[in-house]
Amino acid sequence: MDNQKNVLSLFSGCGGLDLGFEGGFKALRRSINTKKHPDWIEKEIDENWVKLKPTQFKTIFSNDILRSAEAAWVPYFNKFDIRKDTFHRGSIVDYVKKAKNGADFEFPSNIEVVTGGFPCQDFSVAGNRNGFKSDKSHTGELLEKTEPSIESRGKLYMWMREVIELTKPKVFVAENVKGLVSLSNVKEIIENDFRNIGEDGYLVVEAKVLNAAEYGVPQNRERVIFIGFSIEHLKNGIIEKIDSGKDLPAELDPYPPKTHYLKEENKEDDLVPFVKTKEVLTDLKEPENSEDPAHHTYSGAKFMGSHCQGQTEVDLNGLSPTIRAEHHGNIEFRRLAKEHGGSYIEELENGLKERRLSVRECARIQTFPDDFQFVRNPRKRSDEHRLSGSAAYKLIGNAVPPILGYNIAMRLEHLWNKLFE
Repeated sequence: MDNQKNVLSLFSGCGGLDLGFEGGFKALRRSINTKKHPDWIEKEIDENWVKLKPTQFKTIFSNDILRSAEAAWVPYFNKFDIRKDTFHRGSIVDYVKKAKNGADFEFPSNIEVVTGGFPCQDFSVAGNRNGFKSDKSHTGELLEKTEPSIESRGKLYMWMREVIELTKPKVFVAENVKGLVSLSNVKEIIENDFRNIGEDGYLVVEAKVLNAAEYGVPQNRERVIFIGFSIEHLKNGIIEKIDSGKDLPAELDPYPPKTHYLKEENKEDDLVPFVKTKEVLTDLKEPENSEDPAHHTYSGAKFMGSHCQGQTEVDLNGLSPTIRAEHHGNIEFRRLAKEHGGSYIEELENGLKERRLSVRECARIQTFPDDFQFVRNPRKRSDEHRLSGSAAYKLIGNAVPPILGYNIAMRLEHLWNKLFE
C-alpha cells in the first residue's frame, strides 16, 4: 500500500487496539453507523454481519510481557501477513535500555504512529489505586518495601514516552482506565510529560474519556485516551488552531465523533441507538452445542452472592457491564437461576442452566471477531500457542474493543493530510 502508515504497538495484549488500527475484520452491522460512515463497510457477509474495510495503518512492531498475549496475538495477526517476529515478548523497560545502550536491539526507524494501553491496575477504581506509587515492577513482580522507582508498573507510561522519543512518530495514542482521571492530578502530569518529548515536543490535546458504547460496542466501557502530534511534522498554522485548550475546532478534533446514542434525550439525527447485548449474542448456541473452544469454555464458579463483583446477570436488552480482566470467579452471568434473581424465566423453564458468560461471549461483547482464537490446546503445556480459558478471560478484559480502536484509527486517517506535511 503506497500510503501505508507504520504502527508501533506497546503493551499490546491480545491486540484489540492493533486490530482496530488494521481494520479488515468481521463486525456486527449494527456497530457501524452508515449514516456517518457509509464507506466503512467493505463487504456484506449476511443481514447481521459485515467485513470492515482495511485502514492505511500497518503494525510492524508489537510488544507485551505475557506469553498468553503472544499466543493470542501471533496466530491471529498472521492473517494480515504480519510476521511472527513482529511480536516482541518482554519488558519495554529492557528494550528501551538495550536500544539506548547500543545493545543488539533497535526499534524500527520508519514509525508514524505509536499506540499503547499502558498498565492500568494502579489507576483502576476497582484496585488499590496506587497510581505512580505502584508496588509492582515493570515485569509484574512485587517490589520490596522501598519507594517505587521509574521502573515500577505505575510509571510505565514514561517508558512509552521513551519509545516515542526514540522513534519520533507523527502521532501517538495512549489508553487507560477512566479512574486515572479522578486520581489526584495524574492526568495533567501524564499530559505534560508527553508534551515534553524531544527537542520540539508534542502537541498533546486534552485527554478525553470515551465510552465504547457510544461507538457501537455493546457494553458500558469508559476509557481515557491521550493523543499527541509531533510539532515538527504538523503543517503551518495547525498548532495555533489546535493548541491544547478545550475549544478544539470540530474539523480538527482527533477524537472520533460519537456514532450511537445511549438515551433518547441524547438522540441526534445522525446517531443510531446503542447496540444491545442480545444483538451480538443472538446467533450463538449454548456452549455444550458449540464446536468453538472459546464458547465451549466458561467459568464454573458458583453464584457467590450480590455482595461480590461479577455476580450480576447481563441485561440482554441493555448494555453489558464492563468486561473485566478477571479470573473465572468474577465473570458476569449469562443467566442466573430463579433463586438467585434470574430474569430469563423462559430460558430457565426450557432447561437452560445458570452459567457465566463464555469466553466467546465476552469476546463478542468486546467486538472481537469469531475467527480470533482465544482458547487453544489448554492442556498441552508444550504448545507455545496454548491458551487456557482463564488466560483468555484476562486478555479479553484488558483489551481495547477493536470497534473503538477502529473509530480512533479511521478518525486519524481522515485527518492525516489536514495535519501533516
